[in-house]
Amino acid sequence: MKDSITITVTSHPKYLAVIRSVTVKVGEIHGINEALLENIKLAVDEACANVIKHAYSGNTSGKIVIQYITTPDLFQVIITDNGIKAYNDLMKGRDLDDLRPGGLGIHFIKRVFDVFELDEKKKKGNRLIMIKHLHES
Repeated sequence: MKDSITITVTSHPKYLAVIRSVTVKVGEIHGINEALLENIKLAVDEACANVIKHAYSGNTSGKIVIQYITTPDLFQVIITDNGIKAYNDLMKGRDLDDLRPGGLGIHFIKRVFDVFELDEKKKKGNRLIMIKHLHES
């Protein structure tokens, strides 16, 4: 069975707590184990924080749409915004040998999710698709 829930928030950092809470609740409903769910929550939070910082350049009046699609075998999160366009080939974290705070969110997200890609067909703004396979064969 496929379930879907969508929430929309403004691009203000105060709403990251709402996104984290919804992510956890959706994961709990679908029986995702606590350790994995913690990592998913942090990865979704990081992706949305990047939308605020990079796509909206800190503008707190933008719109972020987060869609959760779940089946028994996958947990998919699609984050959509209307901010500055990003491109797959430019979305990479900084070099891991560069030891300083920040810039590691992309590495973490890619470690948590099996699929991490921008839908480059979206004309304005961004649509980030992240998929975690729950039952590896």
